[in-house]
Amino acid sequence: MPRIRGASIEEHHAMVWVDLAEAMRQLLLERDYDSINMGHIATRAGLARNTLYNYARDQAALVLALTQRVGQPTVDRVATIAARSTDPAAERMREIIETVLVAFQDPVLQLMFRPGFGLPFVDVPKGPDSPFHAIVVEVENVVRDGVERGEFRDVGDVHLAVELLSGVMRAGAERIGRDPATCSSTVHATRELILASLDDRSD
Repeated sequence: MPRIRGASIEEHHAMVWVDLAEAMRQLLLERDYDSINMGHIATRAGLARNTLYNYARDQAALVLALTQRVGQPTVDRVATIAARSTDPAAERMREIIETVLVAFQDPVLQLMFRPGFGLPFVDVPKGPDSPFHAIVVEVENVVRDGVERGEFRDVGDVHLAVELLSGVMRAGAERIGRDPATCSSTVHATRELILASLDDRSD
């Protein structure tokens, strides 16, 4: 029986997932994703390859699980920001944009932009299958709140508006992935563009 790390099976599994995420980060710094296979990931994480298949049936499932786990702190942070209902909607939106874009400095989250994965904001399924589905819901809630308070202009279909604005977020996240040194300037430009499109004074 494999040696169990941690005080429980659950803690052991959590530690293995941390190792898997770090293994993927290291590999992505060394080679293109298309040249990485499950054997590489298992070796770097210190696992037997057959053990890795206990965590994911294939590499696509592993990447999805990793992005969900790595992205969860960002999802939680966005939910906390959005819930500050006494704060102006624009202030919350600024913080959400920065929180999300800064998170995309992580190479593991950049894997969400690979063909076939689905976009983190735009391609949102009906259920919570997308790792960032909860963020979309929170952003829509903040936009609705801003419209109701007269802080934002009436955008009509809020879901559509957020879907369109998410294209700006995707472009910003991809730019940060290509060049992490641009994070600060990209966050600033993205905030300016999105908030200008929602500004009630634009009417």
